[in-house]
Amino acid sequence: MLFLLFGASAAGKTIALNALRDRVPDLATHDFDEIGVPPGADTHRRHRADERWVRRALEYQAAGTDLLLAGQTPFGELLATPSAPLLEAISACLIDCDDDTRVARLRARGPAWLAQTADDLEDYLNWAEWLRRHVRDPTWHTDVIKNEATESEMYWDRWSDWTADDPRWRVRALDTSKLPVEHVASELAEWIADERALVRAAHD
Repeated sequence: MLFLLFGASAAGKTIALNALRDRVPDLATHDFDEIGVPPGADTHRRHRADERWVRRALEYQAAGTDLLLAGQTPFGELLATPSAPLLEAISACLIDCDDDTRVARLRARGPAWLAQTADDLEDYLNWAEWLRRHVRDPTWHTDVIKNEATESEMYWDRWSDWTADDPRWRVRALDTSKLPVEHVASELAEWIADERALVRAAHD
């Protein structure tokens, strides 16, 4: 199965991913951006990268290994990728932090990083808030993650009629604002174990 760990910048994805490596058996861990981020990348680039990662997850699935993928791909976007139905299961967790913590973490990256980013701090906060609302309600401004260039490639209708109380729209949320890294890693390991147990139970 594919475990999607998604969140806006400075939520703690990279630290969490590193803390989980070699901690959970039969789990490959990857950062979404490992495949490269071209200059000026936008949502249609991410859509096609989503599909590449789903195909990688299918390769792992064939070998009996799960994939934990950390990035900024929203849950609904991953569900809309062409090959997503071929996965045995998809589970998602929003990794998040409060705005003050996010701003402090972004500023801690230094003036050089801040100077080269195309977005200002408010853009990061707005994206984080959109992700929170997306987790609570699949109908929330879906236009934000759609792109005309990939409209014929993505299958948004798989969940376009789902509502906030639909049991299929199930995303765990983890706030890292005040949690030590070890606690974050433990919470994520527990999430993975719980989701694996659900899949096993469904097959029994």
